[in-house]
Order: sequence, then structure tokens, then C-alpha cells
Amino acid sequence: MPNRRVRVRHTIRSPKITQPLTLAVAADLHCGDFDDVMEDFRAADAILVPGDLVNRHRKSYEGAARFLREAPEAAPVFYSMGNHERRCPYHDEWMEIVRRSRAVWLDDASTVFRGIRIAGLSSRPKGEANPAFLDELERQDEFILLMCHHPEMWRDQVRGRKIDFTVCGHAHGGQVQIGGRGLYAPGQGLFPRLTHGLHDGGRMMISRGMTNGTWLPRINDPCELILLRLEPGNPEPAGGKNAGLQEMP
Repeated sequence: MPNRRVRVRHTIRSPKITQPLTLAVAADLHCGDFDDVMEDFRAADAILVPGDLVNRHRKSYEGAARFLREAPEAAPVFYSMGNHERRCPYHDEWMEIVRRSRAVWLDDASTVFRGIRIAGLSSRPKGEANPAFLDELERQDEFILLMCHHPEMWRDQVRGRKIDFTVCGHAHGGQVQIGGRGLYAPGQGLFPRLTHGLHDGGRMMISRGMTNGTWLPRINDPCELILLRLEPGNPEPAGGKNAGLQEMP
């Protein structure tokens, strides 16, 4: 039985944002189905894929290839590397498909889209981020939205930098939610602190992921599509951990 998928809406305001934008964040699709969110993609100004579009445990990447064929028909796609892209047995073949697609591949790279700078931090062995790329990113003037697949990489090497907002994935919501806490996340182990929602005073957000992506069951932990609304203006005072989040079916 497929996991339930919800839509989570969040609004970000900054004087550095020059025009309203809606960004659909499709993390950790793992070659899964996305037909139910195509209308959300069409309503968005862009689609962000912060890693793990493929599933290295599957022999076929057809679901991910179909995403790269169909999603850019709905909105521009910006795609960064996750651990499944880096470690999949068909890495070179997959990267050739990515290069031929209309998705913008951001591997330790950034681009400006409608006044904001969208960046992708590469997934690297042992979680070692590229500091030169992050140093250069901090020197940019636009509102910076960083895709960083690993929350633990953000914690150790991105937090505290002059980056306006970061979206992460990878943790799958902790697989089992008990009292709002996850049970396990790769890279963090048992009872991880970074599994979903807003962190760092609202400057970082973790997606539970679009699909399960593993044989482990999810309990009290729905899959999700995040819809970020970016608006010009002054940021609102930070509330609780997940203040401002709206979860909808």
C-alpha cells in the first residue's frame, strides 16, 4: 500500500526577494510516482529537486527518467545531487540522461532565477562539503536558496553562513514519528534531531520526502510535497519550530 502524501505550505518573506514566487520542493522521489502532484507542479513557478530522484537499490531508473521528461513541461526544474545519485551503479549513464534533459543540474553550482539565486550543494563521501563553493555563494547579493540533501551536512558545514534559506531531504521524516520525533535517519542514527520541518529560526526546512524510498515502514510519518511561497517584504518574527507550516491533503 503506498504511503500517504500531503502538501506542506510555507511562506518566506525577505526584502531581497523581488517578486512573488511559488516553488514546489520534490525531495527523495526515488523513482516513485508523481502523477498526483502534476497540477501542483503546473501551478508553481519552479520545481526544486534536492537529491535522490533515483533509487540506487533499483535496477531501473525509468521513474526518474519519466520525471525529467514530464516535470519540465510543467515548470522549470532545478536538480541537485543526493547520495543515491552519487552511489547508484548506473551513475555515468544517469548523468548523461540528466545532461540531455531540460532540468538545470546544480552540483556545487548556482543560477539566478527571477531574481533569486538557486544553488545546489553536492552530496560527497563522508559529508565533506565544498567550502570554496559555499564561500563564493555567501558573496552573492541575491536571496540565496540552497538545496542541501543532507541535514547533517547543513548542521556541520552550512549553518551560520550567510545563506537565506536551505531545503534538505534525506532523513525521510525519521521513518517512525513518536511524539513529533523521528526514530531513525541515515547519517544521524537513532532518535535524530533533524528529520522534518523548520529549523534554525526558520532558515532551514527538511522535507520528509515524496516517497518512502526504503523497505522500512513509515508510521505517523506521511510523505510530502513542500510548496514554498516567496514574497517581498520583511520577515515575520520566528515562532515555534514549525510555526507557519500548513499541512494539507
